[in-house]
Amino acid sequence: MKKLSLLFSAMLLVIVLAACTESTSSSPENDEEEKSQSEESASDEEKEGKASSEKEETKPPQPYKPIEPDEDAKPLKEKLSEEQLAKMPKVEAHGGERERMIPVGETLVKGAQDKTDGPLKNHRLVAYYGHPNSTNMGILGEMEPDALMDKLKEQTQAYSNADPERPAIPTIELISTVAQRDPGPNGKHYTRTPPEQIDKYAKLAKENDAILMLDVQLGTDSVLHQVKLLEKWLKLPHVHLAIDTEFHVDEGETPGIDLGQVNGAEVQEAVDYLSKLVEENKLPDKIVLVHQFMDEALTNKEAIQPTENIEVALNYDGWGPSATKMSLYRKFVRNEAVQYGGFKIFYDKDEPVLTPEEVLTLDPNPAIINYQ
Repeated sequence: MKKLSLLFSAMLLVIVLAACTESTSSSPENDEEEKSQSEESASDEEKEGKASSEKEETKPPQPYKPIEPDEDAKPLKEKLSEEQLAKMPKVEAHGGERERMIPVGETLVKGAQDKTDGPLKNHRLVAYYGHPNSTNMGILGEMEPDALMDKLKEQTQAYSNADPERPAIPTIELISTVAQRDPGPNGKHYTRTPPEQIDKYAKLAKENDAILMLDVQLGTDSVLHQVKLLEKWLKLPHVHLAIDTEFHVDEGETPGIDLGQVNGAEVQEAVDYLSKLVEENKLPDKIVLVHQFMDEALTNKEAIQPTENIEVALNYDGWGPSATKMSLYRKFVRNEAVQYGGFKIFYDKDEPVLTPEEVLTLDPNPAIINYQ
């Protein structure tokens, strides 16, 4: 009996050890399942990586060509004094602290990023603004198209030479919707530029490897509706959007008499709409330029956010004494901008008309300079 008891105990121990071994080791079925899960996980990562890579590979190239600087053009930093490199212009500081927020040559405002492959990432835009049917609305209406393009290229060349590390792109900023004091047949206080004229300048820009920016003066219409009216042209690879905030008035008010206003949330609707348009139509990344010359003209700026395929620039476009303009650029762009800054120059109204070298001492350097 004693021998049987010992034998039984030994057999029981063997059974327990076998069970423990089985529970702590992987079965062939478990091995296959784990292998399958591992392969599936790796496959998902590979697919995501492949999709991301394919997205980058299939992203269409930008259609513009910047004006190359002259061979003897010196980098911007080599042409400025130590004080200019360290401090913004006195007139821009307007009696305040002069320390630069952004190093000379850089155009992104402090804390901003650019996740796009848009024109502003490595270049600067030099634009001629106006309407072909009006000599009072900018240089665009003062010259025939070919002569305009020749002069625009000369002005653009000056900026490429002033900062050869950021070659400039010639840009036509065409007013595609003109605000009117009369309500007009649509009752919205605006008139659309004839489509054939927009087509004409779209063709001119394309033939010259330039950019066309369509500017909207809103009247009492909404930003988003105006953008939708331009969809035909915004689907072109070289066409971008600009919004003139001062001409957006409420019902019962009159553009040009009452100061208009745009809420940043309305701008963001346009940014999101254009972003979706770019994605769905596989277009090159685009720009939304927002004009402002007074606090009241653009509110709720914090609502404006660039996307992965839309760059956003806030443009100071007042006219008058250049010292005042430079100090207001600091207020509206340096201290309040979303991503990039722009600066408008009036050939006939500024005192004096700043040179490209003077414009590029601003903090941060304007990514867009438009001339009216």
